Amino acid sequence: MTAINAQSGRTARPSKTGVRFAGLAIGLFSALSGVQAAPPTASVPIAPALSVDPGKQVPGAVAVDAIDFKRGENGSGRLIVRFSGDGATPDLRKQGSTVVVDVGNARLPASLGRPLDVSDFATPVQRVSPRMSGAGTQLVLDTSGAFDSMAYQTGREYIVEISPKAAVAGRAMGTAGAVRAAAGQVIAAGANSRYAGKPVTFNFQDVPVRTVLQLIAEESGLNIVAADTVQGNVTLRLVNVPWDQALDIVLQAKGLDKRRNGNVVWVAPQSEIAKYEQDREDARIALDNRVDLVTEYVQINYHNAAAIYKALTEAKGIGGGAGGGSGGGAGAGSATTGDTGFLSPRGRLVADERTNTLMISDIPKKVAQMKELIRVIDRPVDQVVIEARVVIANESFSRELGARFGVSGTSNNGRVGFNGNIAANTATQNSIANANNANSGNPPPNPLAMRTITKGLMSNLGVANPAGSVALSILNAGYALDMELSALQTEGRGEVISNPRVVTSNQREAVITQGQEVGYVTITPAQAGGVPIPNVQFKDVVLQMRVTPTITNDGRVFLNMAVKKDEVQGYVRSGIGDVPLISKREVNTAVLVEDGQTVVIGGVYEFRDRSDLSKVPFLAEIPFLGNLFKKRGRAKEKAELLIFVTPKVLHVAQR
Repeated sequence: MTAINAQSGRTARPSKTGVRFAGLAIGLFSALSGVQAAPPTASVPIAPALSVDPGKQVPGAVAVDAIDFKRGENGSGRLIVRFSGDGATPDLRKQGSTVVVDVGNARLPASLGRPLDVSDFATPVQRVSPRMSGAGTQLVLDTSGAFDSMAYQTGREYIVEISPKAAVAGRAMGTAGAVRAAAGQVIAAGANSRYAGKPVTFNFQDVPVRTVLQLIAEESGLNIVAADTVQGNVTLRLVNVPWDQALDIVLQAKGLDKRRNGNVVWVAPQSEIAKYEQDREDARIALDNRVDLVTEYVQINYHNAAAIYKALTEAKGIGGGAGGGSGGGAGAGSATTGDTGFLSPRGRLVADERTNTLMISDIPKKVAQMKELIRVIDRPVDQVVIEARVVIANESFSRELGARFGVSGTSNNGRVGFNGNIAANTATQNSIANANNANSGNPPPNPLAMRTITKGLMSNLGVANPAGSVALSILNAGYALDMELSALQTEGRGEVISNPRVVTSNQREAVITQGQEVGYVTITPAQAGGVPIPNVQFKDVVLQMRVTPTITNDGRVFLNMAVKKDEVQGYVRSGIGDVPLISKREVNTAVLVEDGQTVVIGGVYEFRDRSDLSKVPFLAEIPFLGNLFKKRGRAKEKAELLIFVTPKVLHVAQR
């Protein structure tokens, strides 16, 4: 394992300091590998193109195997070029609004020589044009708008990322990734907002990965410790990339991983780090298995010991061992199998319901964790007063106007009579006949006795039980005329207020009921020729409120409630008795209410308007006189149901 220490006096800067940075890279590489490096290229003077195998630089040694384009994060475009073998030497440069990638030693197959229209990806890249350039390959990326480019090579893949400048500048706001260039101050950031290191520029070909780690250590000011198994070379070109992102790219390309402790970073293969962490965890478990167990007795004050036992032993759905957490003696509800996340495999938990106490036997670390968890759980909960008002308002109005009219009389000495009906005619004629028989011994000029005229109404449309009436009767020469006008007007207003109130703890259901049981008779059919058996059944007619409150973190109350109010409206006659007719009013709802606020959770409004007219056909159409043959009625009814709820939180302090 090699330690790569940070050197604050040696930094990589673009443009004017590129020669010094190139010399640093050449010197480090020469010191580690002993191979002479190639001089810097004319297009990118920041770092040289190095190769440990000059044979790989032969034109046509490799070929372009595939060209792919994808959309990256924040609207960036990613061009992925895959080669058929190792040793490709791509070079990237900007030419106005285009980005040109030259691969001098890679030939382009004819099947990949067609342009790619990538404008539908909504990235700065509009078109990718691959073509042959001498013995090599050239890829031209046509762009639109301001952009930043970044390229790196991992194995046989060369990746070019073109990001919009607006996205890059937006991600850079608030970060410390600022550098000064010769033309002024430039703010740059990586392709991901989680990177905030100082931007660096690298352009290497087949450079040992340990050399790249050395350069990153100098730029970052960190101490990087590389394991002895960190080997191999890497080819990459990064332009204005945060050093922490450059480090992640190098590690990802070579299958490495890192662990940071302060300003020291350990770099090793992923398998080696995973094995190290597994060995450390095994050592910790082995150490826990050797620690002596301790026993603590925890008194539960506000909660239920059996409920806490069940929650702790059934964590993660494992089931938590034997016992059900009940019983009053030692050993009740023990958990001896498996690690539930709260108990170790050696831990034991006992719940005593009689004294509401928990006994915990485990290693000291687990016991401390359990006690802290119980301290959080075992605390008093606030209470809620729920007050409801059920208001039922009724208003009624009715008016009736009616008339009774009749004419009765006789003619031709009682041989012809007329009344409102046949029965009245018969009674009148019988009365006159009896009077004639009684006076038959008195010849004229002696007068006959008074004859009785039985009244028979021709129109009987009077109001039943009227509040007032006016009647007129005329009797003359054996004729009787009867008229009666009757009227009734009634008004009624009523209001029923029910005010149930209940107190309950947070998240505990409360039920309050008031009312009566109304009985009615039912008949059980006879069995095997027996006699039917009457039974008395009862129906609940109650005012009931069922509510479960939940106090939220912001002090409001969430109510899940059901309120109902029943009333006996009357009875329905049956062959075996009267059956009650019950009017039901009920609301089920869930509502979020402020503490102390009154809210209407339900309401029903009913309105009825009825007009009635009873009349005698034809006669009722006679002007003025036709009113004697009519009966008018008008009725209006209003009913309104409102349910109000007011919750109030009672805060309970822990002693």
